[in-house]
Amino acid sequence: MNDRRRQRSGNPAVRGGAAEPKAPAKPPAPRPQPKASSAGSAPGGRFDDALEVPAAGLTYPQLLRVPGSAWWRSLLGVACGLALFLLLTTVINQAIVFGFWAVGSPQTPYGDYVAAATRFETPVGMLGANLGLATLIVICAVLMPLVHRVNPRWLISVQSHLRGRYFAICLALGIVAPVLIQGLSTLVEGVPVIKLNDHFWLFLIVIILTSPLQAAAEEVFFRGYLLQALGSVMKTPWFGILASSLIFALFHGVQNPALFVDRFAFGLLAAILVWRTGGLEAGIGAHVANNVLAYLLAGLTGTISATRGIREIGWENAAFDVGGFALFALLALLVASRLKIRRTVPPLPQQQFG
Repeated sequence: MNDRRRQRSGNPAVRGGAAEPKAPAKPPAPRPQPKASSAGSAPGGRFDDALEVPAAGLTYPQLLRVPGSAWWRSLLGVACGLALFLLLTTVINQAIVFGFWAVGSPQTPYGDYVAAATRFETPVGMLGANLGLATLIVICAVLMPLVHRVNPRWLISVQSHLRGRYFAICLALGIVAPVLIQGLSTLVEGVPVIKLNDHFWLFLIVIILTSPLQAAAEEVFFRGYLLQALGSVMKTPWFGILASSLIFALFHGVQNPALFVDRFAFGLLAAILVWRTGGLEAGIGAHVANNVLAYLLAGLTGTISATRGIREIGWENAAFDVGGFALFALLALLVASRLKIRRTVPPLPQQQFG
């Protein structure tokens, strides 16, 4: 939907039959015009009227540099976001696990049930973890208008909507690149033994239905909100790129240096992709493909719990992982160039929504 300012006009009242002309009526005071809508809702809608629209030419990491923005707003939003992350993901996860225990396995000691779920020995644990992380989307949707006075749709791209064709291509590339790298890894480590994980078919349903949501939520929070909030603190986008990547790696818990570098490199490459393509499509596509493929392979080899519990990897494995995502990033950038994907906010009359 093209943004349009709502026009108000009125026809002068027609009066007839008067013997003496009356003094012309004093024109009414001009009414304030609403801000241009940026969210695809009805122009002049109450929600959008109170929100700011990023200026044309801004890059993705600096979309929150709007009128009235201040460094303390960004830091406040980041602090609230991280606090809510730790609180809500845990509460939702535990609530789901408790509900399944109370309904289906009350005879099992609760501590044992929770421990097994946490290790992903049961599908309930994966379901709770994925839906807990999905609340990151809700957190971002609240923080954007409340703290920054910007519509949450600007987290998607510099055009405030998902660029569907580019996303579909990136999702396909996110499948192809890891498969190629996994093929090279197989030559080094050998072909894995097929052994279906316990409760495989239930795990499969959870993986297909909730892993994409979990991966997308992490991208919206780490490469979306944190990148914009921290990237808007300074004029250079690199502060947001580096800081959000570091937080992403640290929030994955205990890990050895190789695994930390692996995750930091993933976050860094994903953040650069967001900056250079102007949106989350590439990062979401790669993250969804990576998580779904990783847990599908684990399910086929009976190692879902082991995959969940990884705390260290070798430098060789880290090189394969980073190399696979670097290949994806290169292909995603080439496709973005071919499709002429916008990297900055377009002039307002040219923005397309919906």
